[in-house]
Amino acid sequence: MSHVVVAELVANVLSVEVKQGQSVGPADAVVVLESMKMEIPVLAEVLGKVSEIVVAPGDVVRDGDPLVVLETA
Repeated sequence: MSHVVVAELVANVLSVEVKQGQSVGPADAVVVLESMKMEIPVLAEVLGKVSEIVVAPGDVVRDGDPLVVLETA
């Protein structure tokens, strides 16, 4: 089963905090977004393993855009 972590606002991707294959937990930041000079960490929300990183630093994302795909148990 997979879980898609999505953006909740229009923002720039400041950094990607995970690598493909990395295990993450609900409180782990997977991406840091920047909007209106504020840094917003986006959390994994679930326990899983990173199967796909959809964005790269410098990308512009909109509300609902996928950021990272996690494989969950």
